[in-house]
Amino acid sequence: MKDHYLVTIRLIERLHRRFLDVIKAELDRLGIEDINNVQTLILSNINADQLTVGELTVRGYYLGSNVSYNVKKLVENGYLIQERSSHDRRMTRVRLSEKGLDLTAKIDELYQRNADAIGDGIATGEQLQELNDVLNGLERYWSRIVNFAR
Repeated sequence: MKDHYLVTIRLIERLHRRFLDVIKAELDRLGIEDINNVQTLILSNINADQLTVGELTVRGYYLGSNVSYNVKKLVENGYLIQERSSHDRRMTRVRLSEKGLDLTAKIDELYQRNADAIGDGIATGEQLQELNDVLNGLERYWSRIVNFAR
């Protein structure tokens, strides 16, 4: 069991890095050079929401990256709009600009192409759901370990 567990951990990490490579290849194909793959993933995860930088960080999708720096670059390059909260002037919220919405629509098309291709011989929707159930179980298990340690 331990060997399978360790292979799974390594595979999860490799898959995340490979997924970022897929996003980078799509950015290159589209000729987009003012945003990187991690920043594109941040935009995709914000989507139609309006979030604080803290909320983005808590979502935890940005391992190895500085969310504040990436948000600053996304604002500078016109992908995000950053506004002070009307309720708490110390807090800022971010939302996608038109440029950000346009890019996320293109990335959503990539996701659809990927899902269609995966469905044509790699895995069924049911198999992916089973995999998601196992991965969610691992996440809950690791969360319990971390929370117990505190």
